[in-house]
Order: sequence, then structure tokens, then C-alpha cells
Amino acid sequence: MTSRLLLDENLSERLVPLIAETFSDVLHLRTMGLGGSPDAAVWKAARETQATLVTKDEDFIRLSMDLGWPPKVVCLAIGNAPNSRTADLLLANAKTIQAFVAQQEAGFLLLKAEP
Repeated sequence: MTSRLLLDENLSERLVPLIAETFSDVLHLRTMGLGGSPDAAVWKAARETQATLVTKDEDFIRLSMDLGWPPKVVCLAIGNAPNSRTADLLLANAKTIQAFVAQQEAGFLLLKAEP
């Protein structure tokens, strides 16, 4: 995949190697030195790096509706799940995420985990 993803700090850095084979360009806020940053700084970082923000924070859906995009936002409705389950959700939806990033009509995508 050619899309760049930026993982929010509410997702573990340990996800990066778990999804790197499918999502080859993955950044993480903490490894960029942006851990603890306010939402506005996270939004700016995603925009500046031309990345799609991947988060569990629904506040970014509201920002997407208020500010438009870029950046696009993938919000994971997965609760406090282990990294393996979060990675499985992203990998199972890889084609959906790629199609979402490529289209122009929507700024956010909500992915729900199976119960």
C-alpha cells in the first residue's frame, strides 16, 4: 500500500511492525516526539506528513467534520483491545482503508471490531 498512516498515541508503537507488511509507510506520534500533544498538533502533524490519522479518539471525527480534510481519519471502535486484535482489525480492512484514502467524498472512516 502506498498510503501513509499516522498512528495516534492511543495506539501502541508495537502495532507498526505488526501491520508494516501491508501498510509499508506507518508513522507513530510518540516516535515522532509528539506524545502528549493536543489534538490540534496531532491534526497538523497528520496534515504536514500527508498521512491518514488512525486513532481510537472520536474527537478526531468531530475535527474532520468541522475542519474538513486532509487529513483523513480512520477511527477504530475497538475499546481496550490487545495489539494483535487491533492489528487484525486494520489488516482485515486494508482494502477498505486504501479505497477510503483514495476517494474524495469522505474525511473519516469508522471501523468496528467484531464482538
